[in-house]
Amino acid sequence: MDPLTEAEAAAREWHGRLLALLAGRSGDIPAAEDALADAYEAAVRTWPGQGVPGNPGGWLLTVARNRLRDRWRAAEFRRTVALDVERDSPAWLDDLDVDAIPDRRLELMLVCAHPAIDSGMHTPLMLNTVLGFTAEQIGRAFSVPAATMATRLVRVKKRIRTTGIAFRIPDRGDLPGRMAAVLEAVYGAFVIDRGGAEALHLAGVLATLAPEDPEVHGLAALVQLSAARAGARSGVDGRFVPLEEQDPGRWDRGLIARAHEHLRVAHGLGRLGRFQVEAAVQALHCSGAADARTLMDLHLILNDLAPSLGGGVALAAVTAEADGAEAGLARLDELLAGAGEAGRRFQPARATRAHLLERLGRHAEALAEYDRAIALTDDAAERDHLRDRRARVRRR
Repeated sequence: MDPLTEAEAAAREWHGRLLALLAGRSGDIPAAEDALADAYEAAVRTWPGQGVPGNPGGWLLTVARNRLRDRWRAAEFRRTVALDVERDSPAWLDDLDVDAIPDRRLELMLVCAHPAIDSGMHTPLMLNTVLGFTAEQIGRAFSVPAATMATRLVRVKKRIRTTGIAFRIPDRGDLPGRMAAVLEAVYGAFVIDRGGAEALHLAGVLATLAPEDPEVHGLAALVQLSAARAGARSGVDGRFVPLEEQDPGRWDRGLIARAHEHLRVAHGLGRLGRFQVEAAVQALHCSGAADARTLMDLHLILNDLAPSLGGGVALAAVTAEADGAEAGLARLDELLAGAGEAGRRFQPARATRAHLLERLGRHAEALAEYDRAIALTDDAAERDHLRDRRARVRRR
């Protein structure tokens, strides 16, 4: 791997951990982000000539730490910002061990779920600060314009500092109230980057932290079942391969077995939740014995437990398999009629609608819908797949 690629990989791998460390005492997330941005820029500038350091994370932490010291010492900062010497002094930075960087991302995620922060921003804030997703990626997942999401993120980060929210694992009694938002963030990471290791890792950490929470086990199972199929989602030519066309021989049976163990634990705890049902849907797909009627029953349960735009689209798709494309399209159009702008921007809905219109022989409408889905798709392989589908419709 060349130095520039190494720098990009290090930025992705270490961002959340370093941000949690650098902002841990002051709570000043924007300042820590600026310091890290300087460190990433320095890596891109120096690593090609000097070589990649043996400890990339430690190198980035050292540079970012020095940037924070320089900021604190700057005359302009000292004149314009009210300082709390205990909190803001750079002396505490000396305690950070660059050779043994702990993973404090979970603490930062729980900070992001603090009740003093707008609950609607808990998950987007975690996705941005801890998991390193951009405002554009998060906005797409939430069907919100990127500029709007960026403004909201800036506002909420300032609130963390001004309210003095502490970076710590909350008391055991406070944990359940914040856990739901943490689970949503890990799920969001899974949705945005289905092949990513972060969601897989964090779901495992959460299962260790809260072993008596059935939804934690449900989420761990869901992420593992998705990760198990990651290698089969693209063919030898790099093309996207939909689930129904994947080779089960390429699925990771070890991950599937671990997921089933989480589902057994969750079932034994006796409290049903959305992630358990979603995992059950995926487990059925992985079993090779999925039938449309059983899948539809599970999706109906999911829709009752936790109605959502994504869940509604999935229910429409499985309705089409159980009761025909016309029934599926009717359910989808009813959903979208009530979703407004979010429905118009939700790529899975547009792709599903295009497919159903194609099945019904409404080719002109299908072409227009495929165009909308392609415009909303940021994954190159999936975009090529949709273009192939559109070309097939055009030939008809």
